[in-house]
Amino acid sequence: MSEPPRIRQKKRAFPRILGRERAILADTLRAETTGGLLLLAAAVVALVWANSPWQDAYHHLLVTELGPLTVEAWASDGALTLFFYLAGVELKREFVVGTLSRLSEAVVPVVAALAGMVLPAIIYLVVNLAADNGRTDGWAVPTATDIAFALAVLAIVGSSLPSALRAFLLTLAVVDDFGAILVIAVFFSHGFHLLWLLAAVALIAAWYLLQRRRIRTPFLYVPIAIGAWWCMQESGIHATIAGVALGLVTRVVADPGEEHAPAERIEHRLRPWSAGVAVPLFALFAAGVTLSGGAVREMLTDPVAIGIVAGLLFGKVIGVFGGSWLTARFTRAELNSDLAWRDVGAVSVLAGIGFTVALLIAQLAFSGDAAQVERAKGAVLVASLLAALIAALLLSRRNREYAD
Repeated sequence: MSEPPRIRQKKRAFPRILGRERAILADTLRAETTGGLLLLAAAVVALVWANSPWQDAYHHLLVTELGPLTVEAWASDGALTLFFYLAGVELKREFVVGTLSRLSEAVVPVVAALAGMVLPAIIYLVVNLAADNGRTDGWAVPTATDIAFALAVLAIVGSSLPSALRAFLLTLAVVDDFGAILVIAVFFSHGFHLLWLLAAVALIAAWYLLQRRRIRTPFLYVPIAIGAWWCMQESGIHATIAGVALGLVTRVVADPGEEHAPAERIEHRLRPWSAGVAVPLFALFAAGVTLSGGAVREMLTDPVAIGIVAGLLFGKVIGVFGGSWLTARFTRAELNSDLAWRDVGAVSVLAGIGFTVALLIAQLAFSGDAAQVERAKGAVLVASLLAALIAALLLSRRNREYAD
């Protein structure tokens, strides 16, 4: 008697999210949405303050020294380390138990994220290589997507959109964050010191061993985290990389009989501080761009600013959507039956919101040239605002169709 033919299960480009993974996703979306709104509020305060009669007080506060670092450096190198730690945890979870652990489901968002980083960088380089006064050192600025800001827009106008689309955006952002982390670590390290790096690695290894031995006391983890951050800072590698590394060695799978894995417990405690304090604090001290008439005119003719805006508005959208469509087309992956490619196109516009990490890279890329940093930051803000508005219009139309 012959066996019945096996039914071949089709791969889905954007699969449904079920069970525990769906619960984790929902918690992340809620926290990041709130953080995105606080991020936007902090950016507005920074812009108003930097263009008010009290703008001198704002700029003086940025360079005020608190111990070994200035206030601005504490916000970018210190506060953002918490954000990057959670990014590391999320990245590990995705690779171990999430969408990225399943190759057939991971390939589309991974390729979309990579294309959404490469194409903006190419557009930026083309614009600046063609200009007489162009600068190629800012190529990485338009490669980053701000997940908190993007999820805030999605939550406001896309309440009826399928969860698979939100999961795609989250997975895309995780891969995008990983790419930004590599860019910062490889291209924006200064004055490398091997001994300090080895000390940081030793402390990260100690964190890993404590995780392996199931030790939970914060009296060991907190000093190790602070020490690893300081050693990484002194090594010449950006201090936020320590946060990523610690996140990657945090255990994300619960033991038998264990209600929550350490990553889930730590994330539950730290995410409100990251979304509600660390990232808005960075925005407050990074988004204060002067918008005088002369500054705006300079930005409109600056190839760096033009390259950043073009990279975020066109490179990100074309890269993310094109990468998704081509991968689904040539790998024979099938789009989730709940979604249409118009949904993916609308969400691809959200990828053009490059706020937190893009502002950080702008500071690193043009350090020492305050005027160029201002123009680059202004371009990031303009592009992010336009991407948010366009995406909101597209998503609200799709949302109404799903609601009906």
